[in-house]
Amino acid sequence: MRDPLNHTITELQPSGIRKFFDIVATMKDAISLGVGEPDFDTPWHIREEGIYSLEKGRTYYTSNSGLMELKEEISRYLQRRFQTTYDPKTEVMVTVGGSEAIDLAMRCLLNPGDEVLIPQPSYVSYVPCAEMAGGKAVPIRLEAKDDFRLTPEKLEAAITEHSKLLVLPFPNNPTGAIMEKEDYEKLVPIIEKYDLFLITDEIYAELTYKGKPCSIIELPGMRDRTVYINGFSKAYAMTGWRLGYTCAPAPILKQMLKLHQYAIMCAPTTSQYAGIEALKNGDQDIARMRMAYNERRRYLVTRLREIGMDCFEPYGAFYVFPSIKRFGMRSEEFANRLLQEEKVAIVPGTAFGDCGEGYMRISYAYSIQDLKKALDRIEAFTNRLKAEGSYSEAEGE
Repeated sequence: MRDPLNHTITELQPSGIRKFFDIVATMKDAISLGVGEPDFDTPWHIREEGIYSLEKGRTYYTSNSGLMELKEEISRYLQRRFQTTYDPKTEVMVTVGGSEAIDLAMRCLLNPGDEVLIPQPSYVSYVPCAEMAGGKAVPIRLEAKDDFRLTPEKLEAAITEHSKLLVLPFPNNPTGAIMEKEDYEKLVPIIEKYDLFLITDEIYAELTYKGKPCSIIELPGMRDRTVYINGFSKAYAMTGWRLGYTCAPAPILKQMLKLHQYAIMCAPTTSQYAGIEALKNGDQDIARMRMAYNERRRYLVTRLREIGMDCFEPYGAFYVFPSIKRFGMRSEEFANRLLQEEKVAIVPGTAFGDCGEGYMRISYAYSIQDLKKALDRIEAFTNRLKAEGSYSEAEGE
């Protein structure tokens, strides 16, 4: 019998995040600080709108691109946040989470052999989506010395005659790094010089702890070469509702909608009605959750530094990305030993690209009580490593 499987798919590596949490599920008293999911319930007024939509029998398909009222609210949100206008009829589409939008954008923008510039460490889906679309993923190694921001020098050094698409994964998962307006302004001449198209994934935009959220779509000329992606999962604690959206110039969105029609039909109707309420009346919910995350962020960075781990200060999302290079072991070994010896699960930095070696991702989308308990265990583990002689006062290479 011939091989029934697509070789591009079989050669993809599974996510490096999940295997640790499959183990955690079987361990009594284990603490997981790995999953990027808010520990808050979806705010009641948003849930109530979803319930009401069911009570009213709104269980039908919507338009393929989404409810017009929701698309209008998305357009108003982007105008309010970034002073950027999108036509809700032709430039806005509702998707099944931000992840669907990433896949659609890659498949519509890439031809075989086109190169996709992907700053790393970053979200695990970018490389597989690029490869499944026939593109070639080209990692750009971000570094702590640059606050894990994308610099113009690093961008230009990665560009070749085949470069077509640049992914902007900020605020960043896993590092928590952000890009500010002046950072984007330095990239614009290079983007224009090499005629690059952009995907900006801003699912964590509302979880920014330094100034107001910033997007490259605010800058002159960038909106028209950018696919903007966002969603409701992180800002409104709506992960299970599977609701995202994308905005793009009409010729690009028209093709993305075509794929969406064939593969998905439309995003869940109940979720769309809840999304309207979130955008209309959810700003206070975001502020409340952001304040709690910020408290946890400051606690975690301070505590990790106290126990001897070099930790860059993140200003976005809900992750910290401490270095473990002082301990003289690889990220996966550190994570495995911590899980087996102290029953704490965190994610090796290599799950987010090879340049994540020497780092760990820790999520602070957990209660402060769970964070304190987990950090006590991490401290006990690192103290044991120090006693074994597995620690250097100078950060390792």
